[in-house]
This record gives sequence, structure tokens and C-alpha cells, in this order.
Amino acid sequence: MENMHILFWLIKDISWCMVWKPLGLLMILPTLGIAVVICWRTRTIKSELAHNLAIVFWITANSYWMISEFMGFDTLLIGHTIEGKHLAIVPFLIGLLILAYYYLVQKPREENQEQVSTL
Repeated sequence: MENMHILFWLIKDISWCMVWKPLGLLMILPTLGIAVVICWRTRTIKSELAHNLAIVFWITANSYWMISEFMGFDTLLIGHTIEGKHLAIVPFLIGLLILAYYYLVQKPREENQEQVSTL
């Protein structure tokens, strides 16, 4: 399933690069859908879940950015200097925050628990 996920992701991004709008938009669903399924399957392994959730948010941000370009609102000003494509920063940051939490909080806890259990 992970290999198929990569194939769909590559097709989506190639479609974006080549401005093949229908195929690019169509590939969002299987790419994101498989990423969510992978998260569900790894939900009991905290390290895997954190990284797979970050991927879900990465694909979400990436897909939003592609849509903004395809639909022509990527350069539309939303604020003083914020363009439509800049809203992709929200899911990118969510993914980054998930990984930051894992590496700064969860992983040290796990390592501490391992040290305590070996004593």
C-alpha cells in the first residue's frame, strides 16, 4: 500500500508540474486516502503515527497549493501580503508541530520509560 501511495503522489505532482488539471485533481483523493489508511494502520505505534500524520498534512498542504494554482487564486491577495497559496502554510505547520511534539515530548518520555523499566 505504501508503494502505491508513492505512485499516486508522484502522478499527482507530475500532473501539477505539467498542468494536467483533471488528473492532478483526481489524484488527490487516492493519495490522501491511502495516507489516512496508513495512519490508521500505524495508530498504535506513536513514532510511525506522528510521521504518517505529518505526511497527511504535507499532502493536504501540497494539494491545496496545487488547487490554488489550478483555480487561479494562488496569487490572489487575502491580506496585506498574504496570497491564496500562502494558506498552505497552515497544514504544513500542523505537520511540523506534530513532529515537534513527537521529538520534543513523546520520544523523550518513551526513552525515559525505557530507562526506568531497565533499572
